[in-house]
Amino acid sequence: MDLFTDVAEQYSAFSHDARDSPCFEQWAKAVSDDPDVLAWISSLPGIKRQPNLVFAAARWIGVPAPGPYAALREALLADDGRIRQTILDRATQTNEVGRLATLTPVFARIASESGRPLALVEAGASAGLCLYPDKYNYNWVPQGRLYGAAGPTLSCTVSGEEPLPTTLPAIAWRGGVDLNPLDVNDADAMAWLQNLVWPEQEERRARLAAAIDMARVEPPTLVRGNILTALRAQIDVAAEHGAVVVFHSAVIAYLTAEERDEFYALMMELVARGVCRWVSNEATNVLPQITATAPESPPDRSSFVLGLDGQAVAWTHGHGASMTWL
Repeated sequence: MDLFTDVAEQYSAFSHDARDSPCFEQWAKAVSDDPDVLAWISSLPGIKRQPNLVFAAARWIGVPAPGPYAALREALLADDGRIRQTILDRATQTNEVGRLATLTPVFARIASESGRPLALVEAGASAGLCLYPDKYNYNWVPQGRLYGAAGPTLSCTVSGEEPLPTTLPAIAWRGGVDLNPLDVNDADAMAWLQNLVWPEQEERRARLAAAIDMARVEPPTLVRGNILTALRAQIDVAAEHGAVVVFHSAVIAYLTAEERDEFYALMMELVARGVCRWVSNEATNVLPQITATAPESPPDRSSFVLGLDGQAVAWTHGHGASMTWL
């Protein structure tokens, strides 16, 4: 889904991407065919028109989900200002720790190649919940399992021949950059993160709650800033602790096309100079330079492409439920 395209097209595309939530799938399809609601959404600032944010804001003020589209429609068109203000004040900073089931195999590969503990720097970290790959157990179906951590188990269906890790990567430091970093001890911010989890997905909601509890024990080092300008300083701090890995997942879509090109050039320069390794996990249209390195087409339009140092290594499910090695 392109966050900078026509509103009707954006909601139509989201109706396909949101197949894991029948409610959001139906809402998005209905919005894409509803001129009055499209006009209401179009009155919002560009990046604020995205389905995830509009739907989450409506739920935040009490629209039931799962629930009928009619209730959403009525709430938006009769909004007393609360939904609009929520949209303007908040952002879709979803921390989906399920993605670690697809990221961790690459982290483990980097740790093995470097022979050092990793210092993780997340670009667009939100609350930093994805900075704990060493705290989870993994069930990669049907290839194998990796247990040994105290945290919950993340499951992922895997196809392809790439070997999966047999040990958890050692993490020496965890940090990140975000325009609005969230404090795991801020009850309101964490309630908003819970609200961002799609309807019907209670397993994701429980996983998020466990991730928040885990992060509260050992909070990450998060700084406020633009990843295009503030990332390098965090990398310098991380380098004092281990082999630096910059990573991100479903973040670069929020940059303009020009900013995406700038970010790609920045990361390729840092990789070429040996400053860090780079793990990317984005929708296939977000960093086309990486998608173009894949030897085959993605299995479906909602796939993400997992990249290492600018090269595609796998297709992945947006929430970490599956991956296909290339």
